[in-house]
Amino acid sequence: MAEIIQKDGTWAFDGDALRLTPGRDKNVSLLRRTLGELVVPLGALAGISFEQGKKTGRLRLRLRDGADPLLHASGGRLTEPNDPYQLLVESDRYGVAEYFTDEVRNALLLEEVPSDPVDEYLLPGPPVPLSVSAGDGTASFDGEHIRLEWNWKTEDAKAAAGTRTLTVTDVVAVEWQPAAGLENGHLRFTVRGADTKAPPKYDPHSVELWGFKKDPLMALVAAAVQARLPHPSAAPVDVPPKQLEGPPRDDHDALLRRLRELGELHRTGVLTDEEFTMAKQAVLKRL
Repeated sequence: MAEIIQKDGTWAFDGDALRLTPGRDKNVSLLRRTLGELVVPLGALAGISFEQGKKTGRLRLRLRDGADPLLHASGGRLTEPNDPYQLLVESDRYGVAEYFTDEVRNALLLEEVPSDPVDEYLLPGPPVPLSVSAGDGTASFDGEHIRLEWNWKTEDAKAAAGTRTLTVTDVVAVEWQPAAGLENGHLRFTVRGADTKAPPKYDPHSVELWGFKKDPLMALVAAAVQARLPHPSAAPVDVPPKQLEGPPRDDHDALLRRLRELGELHRTGVLTDEEFTMAKQAVLKRL
């Protein structure tokens, strides 16, 4: 048994799995504290490293591609403080960190664990139910249903659609994007039969994020949903040949309705000239 205990958290390795427990220090991120303890099977690991600094060092785990729905949903966009697979190490514990690293590496070699991608999730994703309020709404997920509720900061056109309730089977994809610079972030659900190019500010299946403290928690909602979607390595469903010839009549009518809706949003000022042009071109291409 190898173990390292720090203010930032505790990592323990029993030969079969690593148990990662976030610390209670005030500097530990809200995301890591909300996510709680993680159990990472040895087979999900691609490697481990330890980097020394003058005052603190950092232990890092590298997971095999496709092993964790959180890493897939966040797309590598989690900052270092929010990354549950990193641990800050005080300088007086460097020896323990090096020993811990050697123990994990030796186990990977003995068990001949490959580092190539996997075709199924080896971690279960964040526990549910989950409910996060950030940006212009609240996203809740109970394992089967996603509920999106709006607040007083939501754009009128989006709030007018009311609370949205989706089932996991409705969702084709989920995307979490943090705010960066002057660009807002979002949590967006791509819903079967309701594809849209509208900005998250107006998309009733998106929560717009503005870069505040709770924004990263939306990545946990994305990961919990992602864990219940088909694995990204799964082969896409074959499209029948007749669907390749052009959209059926119902799709054609839906696209025409969408053009009319976009025109109305443009006339009422909800969409800018640029947004309207981009959205209209996307619809016309599908026609």
